[in-house]
Amino acid sequence: MSDTPTIPHTGGGVLHEITPLGEHDFMYVADRHKREFTYPIHCHDIFELNFVADGAGCRRIVGDSSEVIGDLDLVLITSPELEHVWEQHQCRSADVHEVTVQFRLDFEAPTSPFHTNPYKSIYQMLMRAKHGLAFPQTAIRMVYHRLVALSKIEESFLAVHELFAILYELSKCDSARELASSAFAKVDVESDSRRVLKVKSYVADHYADDITLERLADLVGMAPTAFSRYFHQATGKTVSEYVVGVRLGNAARRLVDTTDTVAEICWDTGFNTLSNFNRLFRKRKGCSPTEFRQKYQKTKVIV
Repeated sequence: MSDTPTIPHTGGGVLHEITPLGEHDFMYVADRHKREFTYPIHCHDIFELNFVADGAGCRRIVGDSSEVIGDLDLVLITSPELEHVWEQHQCRSADVHEVTVQFRLDFEAPTSPFHTNPYKSIYQMLMRAKHGLAFPQTAIRMVYHRLVALSKIEESFLAVHELFAILYELSKCDSARELASSAFAKVDVESDSRRVLKVKSYVADHYADDITLERLADLVGMAPTAFSRYFHQATGKTVSEYVVGVRLGNAARRLVDTTDTVAEICWDTGFNTLSNFNRLFRKRKGCSPTEFRQKYQKTKVIV
């Protein structure tokens, strides 16, 4: 196990972690038992797979996602700018087991083997994990003992081989959930459908404007009713739900990155009334915009 990572303050933003990985290191594994969660909200340039056992009641924040976890939690994060933290919240466990695997991987490079068929499922999972990817209990139980044993593998090649085997097992899980919204995580929109991609790209560029169903339908040459049905079948969301989600993701990012007032952010992200903005924000994020901003500020420390 390497030394504990350090975290310098970045001048008003979320803290940026300096990990123990050296220039020629590939992976860092920390296996620890603890009584409480004290690490501040942070981000880092390398990927992270974080496992928590017996941490029920802990609050996990990944971007604009905030959830209280159960006894087992496993999240993969592959975005260098995605803030995250596991907070004490209501956790009462006297023995929390946490395994953190941090690694660097340039899987998007044109010459990367991850563009080939054998790695296709891992590539797709790593792309989704730019939002933060939470795995279901069934998947966690499949890799639980392998994660715990990872820190005890002394031969570095075998340790890396085992990590890839774990990632492959997780990549076969079809019920992992993306956590942060695309707008907050600054992830480019994607879709298998050209029509849906065109609409998503338009919404990403014009979320602050008055967006109507008729305008979006016309954009892809469909009747409004037919387009509404098509979009829902392709995305699992109504057009209205998707547009609101994009606006809220951008609003949440503004709450973290700027000192703009809640009212200013409300108008600038396409909401027509402050009361509607506050209501929708609380419904989707579980707290008010002001509480969301305070939650990020409260977990910052200067070291």
